Amino acid sequence: MQLAAKIRADVSRWRVERSARRRLSAELAAFSSAADRVELEQVLDRHSSAEAREVRGILLRQDAVRF
Repeated sequence: MQLAAKIRADVSRWRVERSARRRLSAELAAFSSAADRVELEQVLDRHSSAEAREVRGILLRQDAVRF
């Protein structure tokens, strides 16, 4: 019984995290012009690589699809 509860909690947490990543990805897609991206990179440069890793990963995936 405990294993089933843990699995349900893990799946629930995964769904919440996936939803948050999708929202972040949609928000970052609005930064599409070259000037927007430069500004966003400047903001990311003010943060540690660990803090900016997820955002940079999303931007790289969006660039791969875009080009």
